[in-house]
Amino acid sequence: MRVLIADKLEDRARVRLASRGHEVRMEPGLAGDALVEALAAWRPEALVVRSTKVTRPMLELGCLSLVVRAGAGVNTIDLKAAGEFGVFVSNCPGKNADAVAELTMGLLVAVDRHIAAGDRDLKEGRWNKGAYSKASGLAGRTLGILGMGDIGQGVAKRARAFGMDVIAWSRSLTPDRAAALGVRYASDPSEVAAAADVLSVHLALTDATRGFVGPGLLGALKHGSIFLNTSRAEVVDEAALLEALETRSLRAGLDVFSGEPSGKDGAFTHPLAAHPRVTGTHHTGASTDQAQEAVADEAVRIVEVFGDTGRAPNCVNLTGADSSHVLVVRHRDRVGVLAAVLDVLRGADLNVGELENTRFTRGGASSARIGLDAAPSPETLERIGALPDVLHTSVAEVATVESR
Repeated sequence: MRVLIADKLEDRARVRLASRGHEVRMEPGLAGDALVEALAAWRPEALVVRSTKVTRPMLELGCLSLVVRAGAGVNTIDLKAAGEFGVFVSNCPGKNADAVAELTMGLLVAVDRHIAAGDRDLKEGRWNKGAYSKASGLAGRTLGILGMGDIGQGVAKRARAFGMDVIAWSRSLTPDRAAALGVRYASDPSEVAAAADVLSVHLALTDATRGFVGPGLLGALKHGSIFLNTSRAEVVDEAALLEALETRSLRAGLDVFSGEPSGKDGAFTHPLAAHPRVTGTHHTGASTDQAQEAVADEAVRIVEVFGDTGRAPNCVNLTGADSSHVLVVRHRDRVGVLAAVLDVLRGADLNVGELENTRFTRGGASSARIGLDAAPSPETLERIGALPDVLHTSVAEVATVESR
């Protein structure tokens, strides 16, 4: 399989894929029109990227079967176009969680102890112990976390080691799960903000989380609280944060900003980055050797599994959960049986969302599990059951997404 790595990735990824017989090109400078041209000319089946945007013109070329995001977020990939052209999109969740959690705690300590400003004064020949000895301290204070995925859990673990009390909210978090993680459970985000001396955001960027941290949540924070964001700039209403820095005496540690340069270096100005109450870093949360090696290994694993089986681990753009009913057909393992079943379903205007066929070890029988968008009628089931080599049929309603 041809694999194009269009971002900087550990060379071990190229070596390992090549050792498995894949034809690999690593061209980390490719982006935009240059990447479109490279895809059109070389026509790889798999594309591996980190921050490089994957756009509709790249996907509609028709050569790609798999796009791997060597990281967690997939907001730089046109998922709608990928769905239209049948391209699997996979990510590498959790592989850089430790790195981001470590930077989050680093920003927290830096904000509380004025480390960046103090270091700047020293380098400019100023001694100002009186100003920089005024720190709140962390032991016994409350850290609020929004989002308890791998990174949020990593931050909670480290905060507890600092002697902090942790309160958390996440859409999937339950009281029992919170207790198992050693954090206090909050039923909504405002409860976290109201209790927190420090609020840290670890939410994936989706339509639902864009601008999630706005005037309401920031207004619920205590005066003088610390706000941390190492997730995505877009989950925060930056204008509201600027106002809160002024009116509520907040201090902030930020690794992400809107309008960041697409390249690794360049001119950059931003009112938050320049604010005296903000300590900032250059969107480097995942940038440790350990994290990059783990991400590279996972990206390679995804490509290898896809090449061997046609399955895409960690795929983010499959919608099997949309099936409302599952039809199970036990049948003899003969050529044409499933084709005949699918023909009956097409005649009944039933759309197949997913299909999995499993063969039994002995006896020559198989069992097909077919996801459908509606319940088949008794007449449809009767026609399928009457087909040659069909042994048994059954149908079950799938639990709704909300109830899962």
